[in-house]
Amino acid sequence: MGIGDSLKVLSDAQRREVLLLLKQGRRTAGSLAQELNISPAALSYHLRLLKQADFVLEYREKNFIWYDLNTSIFDELLLWIQQFRGDKDEKE
Repeated sequence: MGIGDSLKVLSDAQRREVLLLLKQGRRTAGSLAQELNISPAALSYHLRLLKQADFVLEYREKNFIWYDLNTSIFDELLLWIQQFRGDKDEKE
């Protein structure tokens, strides 16, 4: 996925909320759905898009599927965004 697709995935408030919860630590889909007060089907849709964009990693452990934040994708996005900051000396 490219930068544009990643930004499109981040444009949804519900998906950003999922990422904020995962920032606190690894969670199951059930706990995420409960905390967000959304249906499992709605959460599944958001998680699928977040996984496709590499924002979320999935781990299987016995009968549970755990979701975790993939912080490396944020590093890549920050590097791309920082190119637009410019250097103070460049503006003069």
